[in-house]
Amino acid sequence: MKCHRCAKVATLHITEIVKGAPHELHLCEECAREHLNQPAGEDEGSSGELIKSGGDQLEELNKKLCPTCQLSFRDFRNHGRLGCAHCYLAFEEELLPLLENIHGDTRHCGKFPQRAPDDNHKQYQMIKLRNELRQAVAEESYEQAARLRDQIQELETDASRETPP
Repeated sequence: MKCHRCAKVATLHITEIVKGAPHELHLCEECAREHLNQPAGEDEGSSGELIKSGGDQLEELNKKLCPTCQLSFRDFRNHGRLGCAHCYLAFEEELLPLLENIHGDTRHCGKFPQRAPDDNHKQYQMIKLRNELRQAVAEESYEQAARLRDQIQELETDASRETPP
């Protein structure tokens, strides 16, 4: 997760009570030090605006869903567990800074099957495209549905070419 004031990785997560409602504030170490060293009431306006803009971003982020298991980002934050392997791709932008903070790197260094990452990524793409296709048909957006159908067919033909007989 990024700092609400700058583009650095947020390392401190502060919950403030503003007008009786809790608001989360995610800050990097420098911005947190600056925020916490302000005299009470000195910068309430900008802090409130920062919390409000951060809260709006957080609300939007909390509505994000994994297309495979339908886990919301809010559920992940509340329980600390992802629903499936595809959640890593669905929440990639939010998880990378978190994983880097926890593990010191964003890449797995251990052993894994040589072809598994490609297969999993293609399977994730297929599931995502099929869900988008269903949604486009339900919304009667047939041009978009045709484009999605073509993408699905292209992925299927690529997969059949790669699979040895």
